Amino acid sequence: MVTFEGLPGAVAVSHLTVYDWPAADGLRGGTPHLHLTCSEGYVVIGGTGSVQTLTTTGFRQTPLAPGALVWFTPGTIHRLVNDGGLRVVVLMQNSGLPEAGDAVLTLPPALLTGPEVYGAAAALPQDGTEAERERAARARRDLAVTGFLALRDAAEAGDPEPLAAFHRAAAALVRPRTEEWRTRWERGAALAAAATAHQLDALERGEGDHLAGARVHERRPVVRGRFGMCGRLDVYRV
Repeated sequence: MVTFEGLPGAVAVSHLTVYDWPAADGLRGGTPHLHLTCSEGYVVIGGTGSVQTLTTTGFRQTPLAPGALVWFTPGTIHRLVNDGGLRVVVLMQNSGLPEAGDAVLTLPPALLTGPEVYGAAAALPQDGTEAERERAARARRDLAVTGFLALRDAAEAGDPEPLAAFHRAAAALVRPRTEEWRTRWERGAALAAAATAHQLDALERGEGDHLAGARVHERRPVVRGRFGMCGRLDVYRV
């Protein structure tokens, strides 16, 4: 019997309170980045703002208010902008892989030249005071906004090469981790799909033995207020 007891479809969730720190362009919000293998979605539960996105089709700004549901596919550079009290439930593909490594920040090109250089610029301290961790998260955000604005300006000027170069650099940076990610996928989304296939096969035979294995699960956040890419995170381990 094939079973899967994670969240539906092997998604993961976190609760995000978006940063309200002003950036160089006067907007308040999070750190621009993309994911390479995961779609991500936002369910807005409080406040207002927007998500700025950049793809090969251009720049877009999507308003966010309570009740809004927005999602985007891998390769979408996204930046959350907080106009006031913006809080979202984040839905993440592949068992939360976006928060477990599947993200590359839009840092300036000089910081995308290799895993060590990028890692030193993107990592946040795990110890130190709250104020020190906040300063590090804010400095990282500001670097990524600088890179994002350059990419956006080039795209709007009709020059696709900076965005293409960023895509190439991002793929090279994550290449050493793809086997680790494949294992997560095999134990998550792939297993969930296989379990559904097994259940459909059984039902076609008129069998429902899998129904006897029903279970109920419950979780509370394992971390509250962690400094993330876009804001303070309450994280669930599922």
